[in-house]
Amino acid sequence: MRVIVERAALLRSLGHVHRVVERRNTIPILSNVLLRGEGSALQLKATDLDIEVTESIAADVPDPGATTVPAHVLYDIVRKLPDGAQVSLETGEGGQMTIRSGRSRFALGALPEGDFPDLATGEMPHGFEIAAADLKRLIDKTQFAISTEETRYYLNGIFLHVLEADGAPVLRAVATDGHRLARVEIPAPPGSVGMPGVIVPRKAVAEIQKLLDDGGESVGIDLSPAKIRLRFADGLTLISKLIDGTFPDYQRVIPANNDKRLTVERDTFARAVDRVSTISSERGRAVKLGLTDGKLALSVNNPDAGSATEELDVDYGSSALDIGFNARYLLDITAQLEGDTALFKLADPGSPTLIQDREGASALYVLMPMRV
Repeated sequence: MRVIVERAALLRSLGHVHRVVERRNTIPILSNVLLRGEGSALQLKATDLDIEVTESIAADVPDPGATTVPAHVLYDIVRKLPDGAQVSLETGEGGQMTIRSGRSRFALGALPEGDFPDLATGEMPHGFEIAAADLKRLIDKTQFAISTEETRYYLNGIFLHVLEADGAPVLRAVATDGHRLARVEIPAPPGSVGMPGVIVPRKAVAEIQKLLDDGGESVGIDLSPAKIRLRFADGLTLISKLIDGTFPDYQRVIPANNDKRLTVERDTFARAVDRVSTISSERGRAVKLGLTDGKLALSVNNPDAGSATEELDVDYGSSALDIGFNARYLLDITAQLEGDTALFKLADPGSPTLIQDREGASALYVLMPMRV
């Protein structure tokens, strides 16, 4: 194989594919990136057996062929080459690949492409297109609530499903770790009705987020109950296995009858929570919200560090209420709200609280209280 490619294009593509490669691998081939030169393109592919990322870039291919070389080493080499350089990739006798650019020359150990695994096998019968901005919103607004607890593996991802809401189909994303829940929905894209409900794992979510940041107007999604494939612009494809489990009935934990309503200016509230939580312990991070007519008192008591209080003017007209929350969780949720205000619907100190930026918003958050 001999391929000549622009350094900038190769670096960008390696940046997309090398991230899925684990630094430590018991299977040597999984440390490698597959390079295949044919026609007028170079295809790059990397996998960890759960996620596979493939991209094709324009290249001059005097001698077609394929091989695999260590992904992180190749990325570091190309990253350190000068801007505007041409890079030549050549395989020869002895199972090595030679990289030439200007006066630089590197030789890397290679493994045959025939040993490289392929996740693309199997039918994915359900497919649709979604605006990249819509998919990014679904992920950005929910991924912070994904559980990291391995024992409840079915919570280690975002649950994507289509259902009827107010007489129209919506595509809904849900994530929860048992302490907080994030639920965001958009009008169902054409072709998505009837898709299986799927749980996209945390690592795949993180990769999709990064690929969406690189642009493109729309994303093609293909699904089976076991796998998801996302087709981005410029010949970039991500395939991921899905979490094989049943997502819990999250509707049961979304309170419907919380009758105490608190409306507060979002940024003012977040800054006040951040200030008083400076005193909180790392383990507890509890902040107490004391609500009376038109007033909110935020307070933290830490026997080891001291105490802090701050008072805000708010829109609250219900009976007095003291309730505690994890300050970090409060800040995570208020960071997701899009409006100038935050609407809290509360019941009592032991019941979950519903948080939105306004009544009827397409994103809602549920937060379990703490004992303070």
